[in-house]
Amino acid sequence: MAPNPSRRKVLIIEDEPSIRNVLYVLLAGLGCDGDVAHDTQQALSMIRKDRFDAVLLDLRSAHLPPEQMVSALTKLRPSLVGRVLVITGEVSDPETLAMLEQCAVPHVERSRVTSELWVRLRSLLGFAANV
Repeated sequence: MAPNPSRRKVLIIEDEPSIRNVLYVLLAGLGCDGDVAHDTQQALSMIRKDRFDAVLLDLRSAHLPPEQMVSALTKLRPSLVGRVLVITGEVSDPETLAMLEQCAVPHVERSRVTSELWVRLRSLLGFAANV
């Protein structure tokens, strides 16, 4: 079945099936379609070929340093600036945390995906807060 052209399309860069499934359910609840990339190279190839309204990036699935991955995504598709949501584990690396904060890249800790992601996705995709 072809995706509905009026639905928003989100690239999910996530290698863990259980998290991927949660993301699909949340996206479907927002009326969005999700495409999956399992690693950096696949994600960049998909970004080159197709248009996405947002990206959900698991830092563990990215085989590039976080700042390089976010930069590569937004360089290929400038429309994604401000539309990359990073899913992190418990980030203890101060440089990674500083980069996320400095670049104003929103992020959600993996342990809080189900509680926070709905609100963050709605904001990222420009949905009204009370709908």
